Amino acid sequence: MQERTSLEDSLSGIGKVEQQLEDDIGMIELGEAEGDAGVVAEAEAALKNLKKEVARRELEALLSGEADGFDSYLEVHAGAGGTESQDWAQMLLRMYTRWAETHGFKVEFLEESEGEEAGIKSATIQVSGHNAYGWLKTEAGVHRLVRISPFDSNARRHTSFSSVQVFPVIDDSIKIDIKESDVRTDTMRSGGAGGQHVNKTESAVRLTHIPTGVAVVCQAGRSQHKNRAQAWDMLRARLYQMELKRREEKAAADQAAKTDIGWGHQIRSYVLQPYQMVKDLRTGVQTSDTSGVLNGELDDFMAATLAQRAFGTTGADIEDVD
Repeated sequence: MQERTSLEDSLSGIGKVEQQLEDDIGMIELGEAEGDAGVVAEAEAALKNLKKEVARRELEALLSGEADGFDSYLEVHAGAGGTESQDWAQMLLRMYTRWAETHGFKVEFLEESEGEEAGIKSATIQVSGHNAYGWLKTEAGVHRLVRISPFDSNARRHTSFSSVQVFPVIDDSIKIDIKESDVRTDTMRSGGAGGQHVNKTESAVRLTHIPTGVAVVCQAGRSQHKNRAQAWDMLRARLYQMELKRREEKAAADQAAKTDIGWGHQIRSYVLQPYQMVKDLRTGVQTSDTSGVLNGELDDFMAATLAQRAFGTTGADIEDVD
């Protein structure tokens, strides 16, 4: 039913665009026939707005992958560099949380490991909403920050790295068979902040899939039983995402297409000093509004990456097409 509703909305939207286009063209012809410049100007303005709507729908149409419509897990891991990278990891987590909340998505914290002095070593959130994975998958990779360190008494410039991993929350219609003998289970005390969301007993669960080395941790629930069940869902999702990625890489190889999108590759730089700029290294999209980006204004970057994957161009280029 969810898929049917999505398809009906898409078809309905196309019909509205076609009707609006005919109406606007008709108004221009009528205005020109009657010599009414005001009517012509109004219809031309409507056409420009319609062009933006078409570009938006064209990008939404790119979210038609096998798992794009699913909810999403998002993991942030601090890189080497101690407190600097851990603080950067927390900034990234806040950025994605803000983006999700702005778009009406639900955010649930599943795991968080605090840094020694500030920030986080790692964290996992679940972002729930239509096309959450389709949008967030464009953010997977290494993110680089350049700034004057607030932790350096000499106010020197530092470069920090943190990685983002994204994988879809799979539903019951997708079967992922995992042998229990291939999975090692470890329990531990939760490592996040205290309070109602963290049980100080040994309730956190880590599952490690021995053949692939994939490991997941869940500590959100109050009981070990709940965390174990959630961890198994996360592990199945990670292995499913690996299979999706394998298929994408095979398709890219078949087309002799080269891409730098993937785990362990730097995708974006955030420079706060000596100037302010955020630049995506895959698409070339950049902005000087670093504050806006760090507050979750990521749509331009996501749209450009989606467009590049589909057309070898950017979202901005699509809007400029007449």
